[in-house]
Amino acid sequence: MPWYVFNPINSPASPCDPNNYVLIGSSPPSCPGPNKFLCAIQASDNMEIPIITCELCSEIALALQNRIDTTNVLLRS
Repeated sequence: MPWYVFNPINSPASPCDPNNYVLIGSSPPSCPGPNKFLCAIQASDNMEIPIITCELCSEIALALQNRIDTTNVLLRS
């Protein structure tokens, strides 16, 4: 699955809004710690826009709450 970098246009930005992401390819980006902010997600693709399922949105919320990277979510400093 491809990776997308979180790149919000407006603030505050919803991490579950697919329009806040930019496709970067099949390799995960470098996201230096400490884990405080959303860096990137791995998701299925729909014309270069991530498909953010309810499960992925929950995984994003869990990663941000616990400040830990998960299988499909990377955080940055």
